[in-house]
Amino acid sequence: MKRVVIVGFPNVGKSSLFNRLTSQRKSLVHSLPGMTRDAVSAPCRLGGLMFELVDTGGFFGSPDEPYSARVREKAWQEAQRADLVLLLLDGRRDLLPSEEELYSDLIKSGKRVLVAVNKIDTPALESRLGDFYRLGGERIIPLSAEHNRNLDALEDALVESLPPGASEEDSAPPLRVAVVGRINVGKSSLINRLCGEERLIVSQVPGTTRDSTDVLLLRHGKPFLLVDTAGLRKLSRTRDEREKAGILRSKKNISLADVVCLVMDAQECPTRQDTAVAHLARDSGKPLILAVNKWDLAAGSGDEAHRLKDRIVRKLEFVSYAPLVFVSAKTGTRVVKILDLAGQVYEEAGRRVETHRLNDFLARTFTAHPPLSRDGRRVKVKYMVQGGVRPPLFIIFGHSRTRLAPAYETHFLQLLRREFGFEGSPLRLIFRQG
Repeated sequence: MKRVVIVGFPNVGKSSLFNRLTSQRKSLVHSLPGMTRDAVSAPCRLGGLMFELVDTGGFFGSPDEPYSARVREKAWQEAQRADLVLLLLDGRRDLLPSEEELYSDLIKSGKRVLVAVNKIDTPALESRLGDFYRLGGERIIPLSAEHNRNLDALEDALVESLPPGASEEDSAPPLRVAVVGRINVGKSSLINRLCGEERLIVSQVPGTTRDSTDVLLLRHGKPFLLVDTAGLRKLSRTRDEREKAGILRSKKNISLADVVCLVMDAQECPTRQDTAVAHLARDSGKPLILAVNKWDLAAGSGDEAHRLKDRIVRKLEFVSYAPLVFVSAKTGTRVVKILDLAGQVYEEAGRRVETHRLNDFLARTFTAHPPLSRDGRRVKVKYMVQGGVRPPLFIIFGHSRTRLAPAYETHFLQLLRREFGFEGSPLRLIFRQG
């Protein structure tokens, strides 16, 4: 898949433009400069073509920003991997000498460069474009990402400028996997290992990932979109407004994901925060994978491994349906298993069971273990159907809407899962009168 990379200085509107072109609010937009640290990527479809669009951190950020040098380095690396570079400039100010230098460096490196000037909100502001022609480019596109002005001209220019070989629009959509967990458990390191490169900024300082960062990759020809979310913790403990925005985005990304991968630290899991995140994933109804990272630091004898697994299973019993995999981002141990499991649990979540098989199971189960209601009375049922998928939903029709006793309902769902599978997915059960 061809790659178009957006580069430019902080606060020129790169993330706003990225969100416009991908028709999604993937990159954080904020009046504070420097919101984007990592490269955020997403499939983009324009003019019958599909390509990967990448939003990068700003060049030459504030010296007070602790990661500015690394952000600049990452942005340059992304530009060097691009098939087309989109240099975005700020039309509300003059062209900066360092922007001229950046353009010159990109051209010297052999890159195709398309220049666009953002924040040209009205035709009258196009009179400011003369200064930007000092770059020497043949074509400069004025636009306003915020007001959706002249984006059609930019889209046409992108399609025209892309080298041959961009994917046709009927390509399979990627499986969206939200990689979630508390602060500093190694989420970014895991994705870097899966990508085979240092794609995300990784640091021992908790909270490095402020945005939810999308990374597109292939496994056996199947596309996956991995979303490296900001570490989840209580907002009351977070003073940085940009980090708060990232945490809120993480929760939203769980709701938008096809699969959730909860990453924990093998040296100290499961913690109360791990449990809270697992509840969040379960309540979302999404297929879930439990990945225990830093296994290289915690692994000892076989007995120690069994004790750790037993502790996780006991404390996270409410998500016992989720497959558990021990991995190491540092050594690469079993990390690709995460992608394989993601594909499997997604397929399981979409499976349907024939009604006659469900009712055969219902008859056998209720005959062997007569159901009781919450008030201790016998429950009379008629039949059972599957009402939906992702998450699998089952409906039992009876003489009343009386629900099963909680313990019996839990037992019934365990038997249902044992009979039909659905590994990785929470099961929903409702009662209707009829």
